Amino acid sequence: MTIKIYASICLALTLNLVAFSQQGKQKRADALFNKFAFVKAAEVYEKLIEKNYNAEYALRKLGDCYALLRDPKKAAMHYKKAMEQNNVPISYYYKYAQALRGIKQYDESRLWLKRYIDSGGIVHTNNFSKDANFVSNIFSAEQQYFLDDVPFNSKYSDFGAIEHGQKIYFTSSRDQGVAIKRLYGWNEQPFLDVYVAEVDPDGTTHQTKKLLGDVNTKFHDGPISITKDGSTMYFSRNNFLNKVRKKDGDGLTGMKIYRATLQDGKWTNIEELSINSDDFSTQHPALNSDDSRLYYTSDRPGGFGGSDIYYVDIYDDGTLGTPQNLGNIINTPSAEGFPFVNNENILFFASEGHVGLGMLDIFATVRDKNNEFTDVINMGVPVNSHKDDFSFTMNPSGITGYFASNRDGGVGDDDIYVYHRKPILKVQGTVSDAINLKPIAQSKVTLFNDMGAETAYLITDENGYYQINIDRNKDYKLVGSHEKYIDNFKTFSSKNIAFNTTKIEVDILLDPIQDVVTLAKLNTIYFDFDKYNIREDAALELDKIVHLMLNEYPEMSIRIESHTDSRGALSYNDKLSMNRAKSTYNYLVSKGINPSRITEYQGFGERQLVNNCDDSTPCKETEHQQNRRTQFIVIRMQ
Repeated sequence: MTIKIYASICLALTLNLVAFSQQGKQKRADALFNKFAFVKAAEVYEKLIEKNYNAEYALRKLGDCYALLRDPKKAAMHYKKAMEQNNVPISYYYKYAQALRGIKQYDESRLWLKRYIDSGGIVHTNNFSKDANFVSNIFSAEQQYFLDDVPFNSKYSDFGAIEHGQKIYFTSSRDQGVAIKRLYGWNEQPFLDVYVAEVDPDGTTHQTKKLLGDVNTKFHDGPISITKDGSTMYFSRNNFLNKVRKKDGDGLTGMKIYRATLQDGKWTNIEELSINSDDFSTQHPALNSDDSRLYYTSDRPGGFGGSDIYYVDIYDDGTLGTPQNLGNIINTPSAEGFPFVNNENILFFASEGHVGLGMLDIFATVRDKNNEFTDVINMGVPVNSHKDDFSFTMNPSGITGYFASNRDGGVGDDDIYVYHRKPILKVQGTVSDAINLKPIAQSKVTLFNDMGAETAYLITDENGYYQINIDRNKDYKLVGSHEKYIDNFKTFSSKNIAFNTTKIEVDILLDPIQDVVTLAKLNTIYFDFDKYNIREDAALELDKIVHLMLNEYPEMSIRIESHTDSRGALSYNDKLSMNRAKSTYNYLVSKGINPSRITEYQGFGERQLVNNCDDSTPCKETEHQQNRRTQFIVIRMQ
């Protein structure tokens, strides 16, 4: 018995861990995809497909990963399988058409492009979609980013927003100052300073003020980057230190990157970096995920033209290595700048040289398995416009972030925009007991699509909660199950819901099986030969029934039935079993069970043996023991 119980527990724990493992993998894969870590995301999506966990969704996302990794052959293979899915999102018709074009299957590509248009899809006819490479076309098959209002823009230039420790740091020329003609074609504005906006836990932004300390000067200061521990800041500033301003041979004041440390709430101890020079500009610092590398913009000699993006290693003692140009996949003969590196070490930047919608556009980079840059992706609308779009940052979740633009419709010159990614739709809810409404932990929730195929399952947590990613515009069925309960299901639909909807609530109620042994996880209650006293092991089992009736189902009523083995006279065994039933009854009542909730207690003697051990058959003691038992029958639950 002990071995069986242990095995059952192990099986339950294994199922629980497996289900939560799949759910965790899906969240991880989606997070990696949102942060452009396509190699890592593809590996996780493949594992989900192997486990048949939400496989339809994972298959499409896997196709997206390979497409964005410049592998149209693998992308087309997975998209082709996705085309067999019922109600596949029509954007995948376009993606499949682009993948087929990438492998030179032009006739088939045209057929799927026509199907996309016939289904209501729109092919944009701007310069970007016409001239962009295969990767950018795939990425822009559907809108990826959506914009929200920013409360702290001014009529001046605002850009360079990053979040760190419940604060938003940004660069602004909102204070009046000496007007100068700014680089990169900016309008004449006051000098730039670094500002901080406090963010409440609910996302409310308030108390915008200048950064405390020595970072801000009477010249240009910002944008910035802060180490993960919040102790060190790297920032751009005009060539100005210790109240001395330096100019180059043309009489212009260039830009440099400096370092500051946080002391008593103020940024101080300003230090110039070794990568600077009085002869060229160095600016736009951006730290990688572990603060071991600094990316930046410079027009130093030896680049590809305009300004290029470089990186330099940061050693443990704070010294810097040798500057490295990122190469011609990133840099062009025109200007590149404003690098940003997310927590998956994916680089984003602004460029005038790559194919885009207008002036400066924002691009994401693609890395292969060897972590080498292989391509860039135009971020598409609405992140990019026909004006300057730059200063892109991403929060750790990969779902939200900021960028800046001087596009029409803004508050001032350059404005900060906050974005969120296209929301993933989830079905979530709680599985509960239909009688006492308590959540059912470790119940199984299985998701079926509108064709009746199982697409995902998981085990609820200790609060009976579950959550599964689903597609829009589909019908589904959820089945809840548990060993103590009768299976139940609910149907629901993700059709005709608002675009910004991120979750559908579906709670499931399960009726308990009307069996005390199952509900209480009861082992058989046995008696010693020719006795009716409650043994110690039997008391432990009866205590389970007391807990069940007092705490789980306070309206439950039961009937008690006791039995004997075949040895002894029939009439004697009838009396003995009755005594056993009464002993059981008395024990339950003594523990607080209202007598009215035990409708009857009966003894059946040897009349209902569970094996062949009657008077005509010799049996072992262990076989006779099986017949000396007490059983409980549920009369009502509520």
